[in-house]
Amino acid sequence: MPRDDTNPKNETSRLTAKFQATIPASVRRALKLNKGDRIVFTIRGKEVLLQRATALDLEFAKAVSDTLTEWSSPADERAYADL
Repeated sequence: MPRDDTNPKNETSRLTAKFQATIPASVRRALKLNKGDRIVFTIRGKEVLLQRATALDLEFAKAVSDTLTEWSSPADERAYADL
């Protein structure tokens, strides 16, 4: 989808106690996201770019998954069990 920098649109979402946020419907439509889809966050200084994950993103995540121990708690397993 081409970027329209001439007419940017801001959306907001609230963080839960577990630091989770709902992706606004307009963002889901723009990225053509569906339940269970994977997303990737690219951090650039104080900005974060949210994109639909590509096959390459998923392969990279799989390759480094053993190093991401902060996401391997029983609570995380329950939270993401249905994905």
